[in-house]
Amino acid sequence: MSGLLENIGGTPLLSLPRLASELPRGVELYAKAEHLNPGGSVKDRPALSMILDGERSGALTDDKIILDATSGNTGIAYAMIGAARGYRVRLCLPGNANVERKRILRIYGAELVETDPREGFDAPQKLAQRLAAEEPEKFFYPNQYDNPSNWRAHYDGTAPEIWEQTGGRVTHFLAGIGTSGTFTGIVRRLRELNPNLRAVLMQPDSPLHGLEGMRHVETSIVPGIFDPALADERIAVSTEDAQAMSRRLAREEGLFVGVSSGANVLAALRYARELPPGSVVVTVLCDGGGRYLSEDFWGDDGA
Repeated sequence: MSGLLENIGGTPLLSLPRLASELPRGVELYAKAEHLNPGGSVKDRPALSMILDGERSGALTDDKIILDATSGNTGIAYAMIGAARGYRVRLCLPGNANVERKRILRIYGAELVETDPREGFDAPQKLAQRLAAEEPEKFFYPNQYDNPSNWRAHYDGTAPEIWEQTGGRVTHFLAGIGTSGTFTGIVRRLRELNPNLRAVLMQPDSPLHGLEGMRHVETSIVPGIFDPALADERIAVSTEDAQAMSRRLAREEGLFVGVSSGANVLAALRYARELPPGSVVVTVLCDGGGRYLSEDFWGDDGA
């Protein structure tokens, strides 16, 4: 029997048979089910990696508060791990983060510092930086946007899992970015294993979008760990199309996942339609749909 944190990672790689029926014969589409991590998202992996590295280095001690900026998922992972390991957690997040994420964070005992939504996507990051600089002795500030332990969690864990689960046949990887840790770590490792791997970056189609946690690269602060040279191509997805795909995933594949997951799958499906036989496309299901229940796009019938 293992503890909670030992169960982070090792998520299944799922086929999407009904959606994949739209693809040319011989083209395969898979999604890494990161919403099945204990904390409910892909962010469990880097949050654990950054906290453990902080402990090993001595930067995180029992008297310090874990502080960072988040759009929700990394914060939930910090709060879960903090509760399991006995740390206080303080999080800066936009005031318009959805109600489910805020409730989950408070249930885990996290302290929330909300920024004015009019200040934009990057305001929580700026606030966390200022608080950490003002009282460095009080906080452990992992700074997920610039911390290499973020992408290394996927380099060491998620990518080798994908390689093994596809039998080394993966030819294309596609995902959006928030901190870019998922994309950076997975692509770097898969490229070492298959130098011909094609990496496709999904991003919202405008600066003003509803893909919570996803970054419009051209108009936001670029994370320090992001390497734009890793992306061979970029695909833009609208909020409405991503929401529609989230509904499809629930109704056609039995996968109740969030909007960023819908965006990833939609972009992967569009991209895969133009690929030759033998292509194996992998994307990521970032989090579960329960974190978006208060949003209207699911429909009046509760779908």
